Amino acid sequence: MDTIEIRGESIKLGQLLKLHGVAEHGAMAKDLIADGEVTVNDEVETRRGATIRPGDRVETLGEAIEVATE
Repeated sequence: MDTIEIRGESIKLGQLLKLHGVAEHGAMAKDLIADGEVTVNDEVETRRGATIRPGDRVETLGEAIEVATE
């Protein structure tokens, strides 16, 4: 599992996928999310603008990402 450190209290799901590199660009992140290929804390998330906070776990394409603060 990879850990991504964010500044502030939260990050949008689409931004997190781009920051991690699992999505090369916003359109790819949008497609992954819309297709139901992304889970947040073991629940399918279909909102690109979903708020992700430290402690959340995001999974897609066999990648697991844990969010932490800087």
